[in-house]
Amino acid sequence: MSTPVADTVQHATATPEKEQPYAALGLKPDEYAQIKTILGRRPTSGELAMYSVMWSEHCSYKSSKIYLRRFGQKVSDEMKERLMVGMGQNAGVVDVGEGWAVTFKVESHNHPSYIEPFQGAATGVGGIVRDIISMGARPVAVMDQLRFGDIDHPDTPRVVHGVTSGISFYANCLGLPNIGGETVFDAVYQGNPLVNALAVGVMRHEDIKLANATGAGNKVVLFGARTGGDGIGGASILASDTFADGGPTKRPAVQVGDPFAEKVLIECCLELYKGELVEAIQDLGAAGISCATSELAANGGSGMRVDLENVLLRDPSLTPEEILMSESQERMMAIVAPEKLDAFLAVTGKWDVETSVLGEVTGDGRLQIFWHGEQIVDVDPSTVAVDGPVYERPVAYPTWIDALQLDSAATLPRTDDPTVLTEQFTALLGSANLADTSWVTNQYDYYVMGNTALSFPDDAGMIRVDEESGLGFAIATDCNGRYCQLDPYAGAQLALAEAYRNVAVTGAVPTAVTDCLNFGSPENPEVMWQFGQAVDGLADACLELGVPVTGGNVSFYNQTGDTPIFPTPVVGVLGIIDDVARRIPSGWQDAGENIYLLGITSTELSGSAWAGTVHGHLGGRPPAVDLAAERRLAELIQAASQQELVSSAHDLSSGGLGQALAEAVMRFGVGARVWLREIMERDGVDAATALFSESTGRVIVSVPREEDVKFRGLCEGRGYPVLRIGVTDPAADGDEPALEVQDVFTLTVPELRAISQATLPAAFGATVAEPVG
Repeated sequence: MSTPVADTVQHATATPEKEQPYAALGLKPDEYAQIKTILGRRPTSGELAMYSVMWSEHCSYKSSKIYLRRFGQKVSDEMKERLMVGMGQNAGVVDVGEGWAVTFKVESHNHPSYIEPFQGAATGVGGIVRDIISMGARPVAVMDQLRFGDIDHPDTPRVVHGVTSGISFYANCLGLPNIGGETVFDAVYQGNPLVNALAVGVMRHEDIKLANATGAGNKVVLFGARTGGDGIGGASILASDTFADGGPTKRPAVQVGDPFAEKVLIECCLELYKGELVEAIQDLGAAGISCATSELAANGGSGMRVDLENVLLRDPSLTPEEILMSESQERMMAIVAPEKLDAFLAVTGKWDVETSVLGEVTGDGRLQIFWHGEQIVDVDPSTVAVDGPVYERPVAYPTWIDALQLDSAATLPRTDDPTVLTEQFTALLGSANLADTSWVTNQYDYYVMGNTALSFPDDAGMIRVDEESGLGFAIATDCNGRYCQLDPYAGAQLALAEAYRNVAVTGAVPTAVTDCLNFGSPENPEVMWQFGQAVDGLADACLELGVPVTGGNVSFYNQTGDTPIFPTPVVGVLGIIDDVARRIPSGWQDAGENIYLLGITSTELSGSAWAGTVHGHLGGRPPAVDLAAERRLAELIQAASQQELVSSAHDLSSGGLGQALAEAVMRFGVGARVWLREIMERDGVDAATALFSESTGRVIVSVPREEDVKFRGLCEGRGYPVLRIGVTDPAADGDEPALEVQDVFTLTVPELRAISQATLPAAFGATVAEPVG
């Protein structure tokens, strides 16, 4: 087979008039002109391939950079205390104590997961796990945040089956527990499902690795899977464009994953780190070799010379441009000192991981790539990886938002009629977004590795880091796109507040944040207004809560035709717990305990599950968020956990008090008797509001009788509103345990479960048996 003819630097200089397909690669005419100015000539086709993928929205953040800087500007000393690595590296790193560090990050794989749901979702997991490996950590858990179209739409099962099986296949094969996430159905995501994946890893402080190529003479080594034709222009180009109304195309652009290859790669990397055989490391994700070479060289302020024909190929017909752009999975690039190269190769050989030395680090500040002796790339790597275009996109206040906000849910009919309230409660319990998600989560292994302390369906996932001390961390992710559509600034803060509260109710101390900002097209000025508002809301709230943003991801172009998705800034919060044995579950396990409601209930039904499910309504302003109160609440629960005063804690969010009570009862099958009268009297609300309001800063806890006085004293001492609203109830002989809301309804645990567990199987088929713990 003949070697593909390369477009060399020399040839590019001699043929300035040659037409190049820059538009097909996603570059705008002015961007192409800018590349010519930078180089002083037209780019070679290899350089054009590199710039096109690295300057894509997905890789360069060109529309979001000016906003994301706000996370770095709004930082206090408190936020820096535990931050070891912040934004700009593959993932953030947090000091969790005792010499341990945790790295975590969430990213999107949205567009590929619509075109090819199984591989799109599977490779999304693989990619985020490689980010964690490249920080020097052992991956210990994954989570996923899923948004699908209407549960009744004929195309939804295709996407749901593909995505959930792709995630479970990849993570289960890696032997990583999936410890939490979200599953949301809404017609607004019909042509644009969101598949966000989070991974988290653990390491000792001294093991942190960075993606900085330094040291002239050090070797550039590619190892892992061979490079193939899958994913050429995949995530980088796909995620930087909208879908036309014609539906999914570009099928070959989605990468193909091999989790067994990645499992071996993890173990191989960890042995390389242990032997101190790596100077720097970078995973190959979106933009492949283009990304790894340019970022390593730019971050290290060095240069690099690479011989591209040394790349091991699955497909020998690939052109050099295709090799540069391929997003084949399960590949890593390492910088290795020459004297350690033999030891490095011995380790990769032991693990049977294919390895090729591509070149070496130079001191000249240029990235030079050769193909069979001919130079096809000669660029300053920072122009590719760092100094791409930065856009100040036009911003416009949405023409429709004032009318939407004026359409408050407060005007919707509310009733005190027990029959109607019961119907509304059961409608919410069985609604697509509040129903039991075992259909999804039972496909995941959440106990593998033996360190899972909390998982589905608790409020946050929790993993033990150290067996001796019991040190661990908790993670929760949240976002309510309905709130964000009504008010993106408040919606982003509400997402953070909920994730923060979900971590707090486990007994962990919220410490750090990652985010995945999913929005419509940046070329739509109203979308850019939403984006700016959400970033500001999140940055301001992180400053007030004292938790830093450690890194994350922006996903634009999530729209079909002219219709963008709801703004969906998914926020992940990581918290530290000094002993996982003291974790707090979300449901009560013993009868005869007092149930307390912490916080105040207001008439806040706009954007609520009640408004959407019962009335098909979206309008008004979302619930107010009091960040100072959220912080006091977290500190209160932390103190109650330390003193072992509460036996369960569950946050109130979607569906309000009614949904939280149902979930707490179903968690372990222990009933409860609850009354609304005192909430209604103290807070001046009606029964429907008491049951369904989504006011923030609220948690239900169960308190053993013998701790009652201490617990109330703790709340009063900290000035946090507390109200006894019920007791956990033993079932009478022969009776089923039940949730009784006095003067409204009594439903047994089997009745509650039947309603909650029917919805997803009715749409997608039978639920698989639960994994064995």
